Amino acid sequence: MAARVGIPCSLLYFLYYPTWKTFFNELGAQVIPSGNTTREMLDLGVKEALADACVPIKLYFGHVQVLIGRVDYLFIPRVVCLNRETTYCPKFLGLPDMIRHSFKKIPPLIDVRIDVREGWNALSKAYRQAGLVLGAARGAIALAYRKAMAVERRFFSLLQEGWQPLEAMQILNTAILPRKQKGRLVFAVLGYPYLVHDQYISVGLLGRLKKMGVEVITMENLPPRALYRQNDHLEKRLFWTLGDLVLRAAHYFLRHTRIDGMIHLTAFGCGPDSLVGKFLEMAAHEQQTVPFMSLSIDEHSGEAGIATRLEAFVDMVCRKKEVCL
Repeated sequence: MAARVGIPCSLLYFLYYPTWKTFFNELGAQVIPSGNTTREMLDLGVKEALADACVPIKLYFGHVQVLIGRVDYLFIPRVVCLNRETTYCPKFLGLPDMIRHSFKKIPPLIDVRIDVREGWNALSKAYRQAGLVLGAARGAIALAYRKAMAVERRFFSLLQEGWQPLEAMQILNTAILPRKQKGRLVFAVLGYPYLVHDQYISVGLLGRLKKMGVEVITMENLPPRALYRQNDHLEKRLFWTLGDLVLRAAHYFLRHTRIDGMIHLTAFGCGPDSLVGKFLEMAAHEQQTVPFMSLSIDEHSGEAGIATRLEAFVDMVCRKKEVCL
């Protein structure tokens, strides 16, 4: 019987699920995702996680809870560094330990450490360790890794073509391209992928904007080389990986694209976000021509409040654009 590997559909799921799924499937394992976020998952996570944890971490706990009892292994990698310069949030680094000590009965964790500061082959080593946990042969692991990397390249190329992560996953699964809709306005929506692209916790932000006639661009749509050249006015890169990317994306949008507005989606209680949000506000203020709005969400955020603020912001940008024409 094939081993069942559970993958929580939160945090880095939105960037690397196609890679992980391909790798484990190629080794003969059955990948079981936790599914789309629900209110029940969030409530479960709030009960299990630390009280001072941010809502994405609480939500991750809820996704793990849903998988317990349904899988033989849980894939929860300890992602430290993927670019040799910045590191992920401390909660990412301690995630396997927090999960292991928060649940009494839990399947074995595949908690490989990924830190490319130890060498660029650290990534392939981590996947090899994951494959060995499943008892796979080294040759099969190497082949599965190559196929997973090929899928990852295709996935990220779709993102750079303008598709959002969930759309790109759908394209990989069906090979059918959805119809793109041009909007009367173009907004840059910035924030960590596990906030922006989780349809429940973001209260369907991207979908709501599209219904209002807004074309959305996110940092996942930008080429890495273009992002790397941003923030050149800062003395050094921000310490945290995703915060650094958000800030670089903001500067790219403000300098090199024609956007009508910018929205920053942030999680209440996120330490790095408090710094990044201030930098974004300052950058937008310096530009002066691009309206900026920050939306903070937590486990108590409601649809009505978010929808009202979005509608008001879109209306304001529309009026501003009509005056400028």
